[in-house]
Amino acid sequence: MNMQTNEESKELEQMYADTLQRFHSGEVVKGRVIAVKSDGVVVDIGYKSEGTIPATEFSSDEIKNLKADDELYVFIERINDQEGVVYLSRERASRIKAWETLSSALQNNLTIEGTVTEKTKGGLLVNVTGIKAFLPGSQIDTKPVKNLDSYVGQTIPLKILKMIPARGHGGGGATAGMTLIVSRRSIVEEETKVLREETLKQLKEGSILKGNIKNITDYGVFVDLGGIDGLLHISDISWGRVNHPSEFFTVGDEKEFLVLKFDEETQKVTLGYKQKRPNPWLSVEQKYQPGMTIAGKVVNVTDYGVFVEVEEGLEGLIHISELDWSPRQKHPSKYVSVGDTIETKVINVNKEEKRLSLSLKHLRQKPWELIGEHYKVGEKITGKLKTITDFGAFVRLPEGVDGLIHIADLSWTKHIKHPSEVLKKGQKIDAVILSLDPERERMALGIKQLTPDPWEAEIPAKFRLGEEFVGKVLRKSDFGVFVELENSVEGLIYSSEIDPSKEINEGDEIAVRIIKMNVEERKIGLSMKNVRSHESR
Repeated sequence: MNMQTNEESKELEQMYADTLQRFHSGEVVKGRVIAVKSDGVVVDIGYKSEGTIPATEFSSDEIKNLKADDELYVFIERINDQEGVVYLSRERASRIKAWETLSSALQNNLTIEGTVTEKTKGGLLVNVTGIKAFLPGSQIDTKPVKNLDSYVGQTIPLKILKMIPARGHGGGGATAGMTLIVSRRSIVEEETKVLREETLKQLKEGSILKGNIKNITDYGVFVDLGGIDGLLHISDISWGRVNHPSEFFTVGDEKEFLVLKFDEETQKVTLGYKQKRPNPWLSVEQKYQPGMTIAGKVVNVTDYGVFVEVEEGLEGLIHISELDWSPRQKHPSKYVSVGDTIETKVINVNKEEKRLSLSLKHLRQKPWELIGEHYKVGEKITGKLKTITDFGAFVRLPEGVDGLIHIADLSWTKHIKHPSEVLKKGQKIDAVILSLDPERERMALGIKQLTPDPWEAEIPAKFRLGEEFVGKVLRKSDFGVFVELENSVEGLIYSSEIDPSKEINEGDEIAVRIIKMNVEERKIGLSMKNVRSHESR
């Protein structure tokens, strides 16, 4: 009985000794939570004494959620058998585990994930399993990256390029000062290679592929088809007019393109976009005939007219002369704006020259046709004076047409040298229609015809031969002096009938005698000779 007891005791002592030999400082072991205290967490690692992890290594939430029997990986920092104390660290265990994970990823060329924390000189800083790693700018993408800030906060796939422990550190302390250099570019290159192989399987002339707009230039668009770039020339964008590719595409857009040509040796790809649809000009004469009213979208406004897209790839032109019936055209931008949807009338179609002529003004009745329907000779009209010339003045009617008042039709009695003497541009005036010719687009107007002709009875009855009057000097000429008598009636003092003893100036009042009356020529001859003085009169 005693012998059995001694053997069991020796066996227990041996087991205890073996246990002590298994635990050394600097190792990572799995432990079980015994208790959570204010100053730390007590953990059983299978040693003769429990160990303690300082509370500072846990967040308040972690402390709150920890409970007995939870398992943790811990790092044995130091064992003090005399005091019966084991010092543990969870943080160093996590760093060592991370080191092992990263070492395995480096050795086996595995992909890891990291979250970009900030931009730094020459690249980005990335948090990889709690370790700060450096991502050089040249390793971010296969092409230069202009905006590094856009990556901050993103979680991205990475490959490890280098792991360099800090000097003086080894084993578990290596991660404390470790330099970790990572790359995203290598992953992009691998993905591109796979995409390229898939794209090459589909690439053939006539096939339709999806692609992303990579770059836009003046002469065309570069498209990423999946590891291979294709060029879409500006001439292959639309059957219609293209000023710049940016009118149709934006960088990043995904569209479908037709492969026009593929050179397997150089792997050069030529793409088409307009070729996905039939050329609309081939059927333009069947679809659009003169006289038709069609709707379209204004795509360009120039000095000479307006371009309207009536269907995709098919544009018509409204020439400036077809915008309005007015003889004095305004700039096309006064009528429409880019983006407007308008109705137009087809006036000409030419398939060979690729011309579709449209009109806005033909949607409305011709103003001269309205004039012919609504106005008659002898009718009184009201308009706005638009233009004054040497021979007369043009009056704009509400319908948008102009009538001419000849200088001879301004007054029954005054000798007017220029219309500006009695008219002012922009003024509202009344006139009488003297003649009307809608076909030739002509209308003659008169102002003096608003009142009866005083030469028919009034003037001959009032101004008789031999009678004397006091008149106001209007102007002097080489052949005499014009004088205003009563009621704006004018007479001429012939040069031979001027009294040389008297000085005459414009505005002077002088006594005159009627010596000639010509009703047909509407002229009154005057004389200053043998006339009673102004004072005696």
